[in-house]
Amino acid sequence: MTDFLNIVGERIRGIRKHKGLTQEELADITGLQHSYIGGIERGERNISLLTLEKIISGLGIMPNEIFNFSEVPINADVNKEELILLHSNFMRNRSMEEVNLIHKITKDIILVIDEKGIK
Repeated sequence: MTDFLNIVGERIRGIRKHKGLTQEELADITGLQHSYIGGIERGERNISLLTLEKIISGLGIMPNEIFNFSEVPINADVNKEELILLHSNFMRNRSMEEVNLIHKITKDIILVIDEKGIK
């Protein structure tokens, strides 16, 4: 499936584990099959918004927490656009001053990379 489905699945898995729930327990709460929960967490299922709502409710979280990707581990399979999306989401809740500082640091790093020809 897509990197996005993998990232959302990883996020659901992380929240579920943080809450101390097994896949079976989340399945019981949501009325979904535990194997279906596993497929979602592995990024194998393209779920509906209604299913996502059940999972969010079952986890007892706000909807935006599913899309807070700052805690998702980055693996080698994530493509450039998805990584940029993750970076953008990570910065979304920062102050303007923090965003400006991160921007300046990023520019400096890019200049060093360009000067050294690092790939």
